[in-house]
Amino acid sequence: MPEKHYYEQYNYTKEYLLPYFQKYVSNFKGLKVLEIGCAEAGFLAVMKELGAEVFGVEISPDRVNIAHEKNPDIKIFVGDISGNNINEVITEKFDFIVMREVIEHIPDKASTFKNLDLLLNNGGFLFVSFPPKYSPFAGHQQIGRSFMKMTPFVHLLPKSLLDKAAKALHEKEDYIDEIKYNYFTGMGIRKFEQFIKKYKYKILQKDLFLFRPIYRGRFGLPTIKLPNAPLIREFVTFGYEIFLTKE
Repeated sequence: MPEKHYYEQYNYTKEYLLPYFQKYVSNFKGLKVLEIGCAEAGFLAVMKELGAEVFGVEISPDRVNIAHEKNPDIKIFVGDISGNNINEVITEKFDFIVMREVIEHIPDKASTFKNLDLLLNNGGFLFVSFPPKYSPFAGHQQIGRSFMKMTPFVHLLPKSLLDKAAKALHEKEDYIDEIKYNYFTGMGIRKFEQFIKKYKYKILQKDLFLFRPIYRGRFGLPTIKLPNAPLIREFVTFGYEIFLTKE
């Protein structure tokens, strides 16, 4: 499975992320690139091939070990991007920061955005993607064993009801706790855009998806975009992507 994750990251970067980024960044050679939540570092491996100076932050030591097996010379900091001492752990500043499917798992959003601002150079770029908090599968219920994994909006239901259903369906003991925790830490679109306004980021591109680009490789599904409709977007958007620059 770790091997699969690494190659999914690597191939997705080559096929989708790199052409997307190259619309705004023509040359990565010499740029300092940081990925937050880099996991097995497939993305960073591609950036390194392009001549970027690459760094990663990852909270799981096991995933860092796998990343170093694949690319021993990639520098990865084991830690929490929302930590109060981030500028002591990471003394570099960066031209490009990427944070994919991470912000929704971090409880302290305010510290995270403060730290992003500390780490990103003026004129630098920031790419963020996440499933909005109220979207159909933001609870990550797909990790389940029963039909609950295919049931949308499970995370919005009362915990007492979900506990009974999970027990009857023989789901693992902490399944509902995990779903509800993902809901608790989730990131709404409106809240995210309040943060980027606070830190005066300029939006270069913003996309909302019913079927996210990564679904093509995982499930063979076409990419389908959605309009940026207030309120409705919070509930129907499976994936939100935004590319920003720090003015």
